[in-house]
Amino acid sequence: MSNELTPMEAMRGTLDKMKVEFQAALPPQIPVDKFIRTTLTAVQMNPGLLGADRRSLLAACMKSAQDGLLLDGREAAPVIFNTKEGKRVQYMPMVGGILKKIRNSGELASISANVVYDKDFFEYELGDNENITHKPFLGDQRGKPIAVYAVAKTKDGAIYREVMSVADVEKVRAASRAGKFGPWSDWWDEMAKKTVIRRMAKRLPSSADVDQVIMNDNEASGFNQIQPRETINITPMPEDQTAPLSRLKASMASDEVIDGATGEVIQEEKNEQPADA
Repeated sequence: MSNELTPMEAMRGTLDKMKVEFQAALPPQIPVDKFIRTTLTAVQMNPGLLGADRRSLLAACMKSAQDGLLLDGREAAPVIFNTKEGKRVQYMPMVGGILKKIRNSGELASISANVVYDKDFFEYELGDNENITHKPFLGDQRGKPIAVYAVAKTKDGAIYREVMSVADVEKVRAASRAGKFGPWSDWWDEMAKKTVIRRMAKRLPSSADVDQVIMNDNEASGFNQIQPRETINITPMPEDQTAPLSRLKASMASDEVIDGATGEVIQEEKNEQPADA
């Protein structure tokens, strides 16, 4: 009888050896044994993780512990990407994890996000009296999604609202390197909620913990697209000289990576392609 460990047994042994490191990274309210059990369940549910680079898988586990999120598919998930060096695992915060961190920040009285379907009653009003009214259809089939929104209330009574159409969400999905597989394919509703919360989070009271989770989500999701940056020469021209527009534009200085969810510049990640579903 062979004494060779199966990949799952080897993974369990590695996580047990890292128990001290996980415990140091985790917040007090998450027992380290629960974190390890949840991680092993995630690996069992997706055996492909065992065929990916082991260092990247363990790094994803550690990032999840540092953010205080469980790899249960609701708070966070390990996602496989094809890279030039092979299959690598990336830790991806999910909508449940981002909501958890925002709620635990103590800055808000409440926060929620919902998807609107075409059989729902939905009204969204802008202006001096901004308002959202949403009455979900309670039948078996609510129809196709048409929008997603988030509402947050601060402890001083201020209300933040964010609404995105399905077209807006799909633009973000198209800019994501994980847009064609994994969470976007399996849980579109949850990813749409996360997208609108990410956009609204830029206007919410700042929290270092929340900012860190969103940075990790930027790294994993890659809501980005490469767009050229043009430098404009603003030196005044003589009044009697008319130059074509091309003379006002300098050559492209560099490329920027734009966060598809917020429109802000983020760091570029190269040579990475999503793994097949």
